[in-house]
Amino acid sequence: MGLTMKICISIVFGCILSLSLPLAWASGLTLEQQRKEFLRLEKLIQKGQDSSFHQQAETLKGYPLYPDLQYQWLKKHLHQADKINVFLKDFKHTQYAGLLRYHWQIYLAKNKQWKQFLQSYTKSHDPLLQCYYFRAKYNEGAKKQALLGARALWVVGKSQPDECDPLFKVLQASTYFTAEIRWQRFAAALRNNKTGLARYIQGLMDSNDQKTARLWLKIHKHPELIKKPELLDKNKAQSGLIFAHAIDRLANTQYALAIKIWDARNSSFAINKARLQALEQRLALSLAYQRDPGAYHRLTRLEVADKKTKEWRVRAALLEQNWEHVEQAIADLSKETQNKDKWRFWLARALEKTHKAKAAGFIYNELSTNRSFYGYLAANKLGKDYQLSDYPIQVSEELLANFKQTADFRVVAEWLVLDRLREAKRQWWYAVEKLNKKQILIAARYAQQLDWTEIAIFTIAKAKYWDDVALRFPIEYKNMVENHAKLREIPATMIYGLIRRESAFNEKALSPVGARGLMQIMPGTGKQIARALQERLHNQTGLFDASTNIKYGAYYYKHLLDQFNGRYVLAAAAYNAGPRKVQQWLPGKTPLAADIWIEIIPFKETRAYVSAVLTYALIYQKRLGLTGLTMKNFIRDVAPRKE
Repeated sequence: MGLTMKICISIVFGCILSLSLPLAWASGLTLEQQRKEFLRLEKLIQKGQDSSFHQQAETLKGYPLYPDLQYQWLKKHLHQADKINVFLKDFKHTQYAGLLRYHWQIYLAKNKQWKQFLQSYTKSHDPLLQCYYFRAKYNEGAKKQALLGARALWVVGKSQPDECDPLFKVLQASTYFTAEIRWQRFAAALRNNKTGLARYIQGLMDSNDQKTARLWLKIHKHPELIKKPELLDKNKAQSGLIFAHAIDRLANTQYALAIKIWDARNSSFAINKARLQALEQRLALSLAYQRDPGAYHRLTRLEVADKKTKEWRVRAALLEQNWEHVEQAIADLSKETQNKDKWRFWLARALEKTHKAKAAGFIYNELSTNRSFYGYLAANKLGKDYQLSDYPIQVSEELLANFKQTADFRVVAEWLVLDRLREAKRQWWYAVEKLNKKQILIAARYAQQLDWTEIAIFTIAKAKYWDDVALRFPIEYKNMVENHAKLREIPATMIYGLIRRESAFNEKALSPVGARGLMQIMPGTGKQIARALQERLHNQTGLFDASTNIKYGAYYYKHLLDQFNGRYVLAAAAYNAGPRKVQQWLPGKTPLAADIWIEIIPFKETRAYVSAVLTYALIYQKRLGLTGLTMKNFIRDVAPRKE
């Protein structure tokens, strides 16, 4: 599991981490006085009362947040080109240079200062800046380059910023605006299910193409219409694209029907080879996701198979429990993939099942020393203890002290003192991106010293160093976890496993879909749990309270555990994907080994989630010196669903 030797770090910092800022006392003010002055000036900027800002800010030149203060002022005075250029030169190694450059370029473009915009422009993937760039090029005389750029920006399956409209207007008036690119964007929009955009593009077509586009939109909404052979004129150029699109859509809901129609009629249409091969893979994977008995055969006959389809070929063989097929499918993986714990374990399982016990035992023995899900499965096979493989990173106090005084991390420290967590995190990740692997490990130790648990965990992961167990698996909220585990009669280590996977111990964690807190409770679920406990959840922010969140998370996991008859695997999967999905994934007629069941979960995220939570629970059990849970508890056969 990663490196197996003690890491001792001894490096000399380069220019990235140079002590480029003077010490606070150089200005004559104490650090505390500088903080107060910074906050005062920041308020003046926000209120627009900053006429003498530069004179007043002189005393803060040695203060770590001085570049931020200058950035805040310049962002409100973007007409000050000379001062902006000085800032971009003097503070080019700070995150504020990039931020200010972005705002300045937008300002220049909005004010049609195209020459200056082009001088300041740096290559960007931001469509807004790209549109401004080609508008600037067009207005400065490079019309062909601008129109080619406009065409590339137009042919996408999503709406572009309104600021692109003047560029697209000149494109549409040019010879570059062909029927072909209209169809390209129409198809791309429908692939993204952007029907409004597709209708807009339809309005730009000639009358004959509009008729075809209307049919395509109708089939997009009702892909089952493709059952009617007479619907598409095989001689029309777009018919092959429409047919392929319909099959792709139909496979979402009626995969068997999609395959039947595709196999019977795909040779009747002109479909380019890349699209044909992509659809063949799509349909073969649909069979695998639905646990269809024909999945292995279909995956095997693919003319082109990428990494994903090759791995699903192994899973399809596991579903069949045809161990010879498992061996063959693993042999077709790349050597790099074959060497991963997961596929080595499944090869050992196949060897064991095909009476090659010695070869299987050799692999199990090697895997059993690893701190991983498959390492622990292998240890369970051999009756061995689970290994922690704990090799903490070693950083001297002197090296850590020097690290803290580097310019980038002095900024982090100041934001933390000012309780500006958002700014501190933004600065942290900006700074970490500049570091080499050894420096990242020092940063991880520093974050751990700050009790910044989530940041420490994610920082050490950037160095791909997995063997500092205490840093990666901290023990926090111990009393809360133990109390609620005891109340719900579930292992405390399972709660730790869930917290570690869900939030990495960030009690203020907020997911993109709205899940909150340590155990990532959705507001709706939180309300249901509150009612069940005869409590009142006053508002959604209550879920950020650690005690409430752990109480509700423990209750919910126990509810799922009861719902799935004490199967830890199923309860963990349901915690991630929802109980309804797990019910759909249960075996049809006969029980299935839990390790196979996990491997054939259709959702990549849930597969990884289940194996991680179970592994983390066993790691926490070792860390806490507890006993009780083993892989035997986790890999009990999964019973068929009740019809």
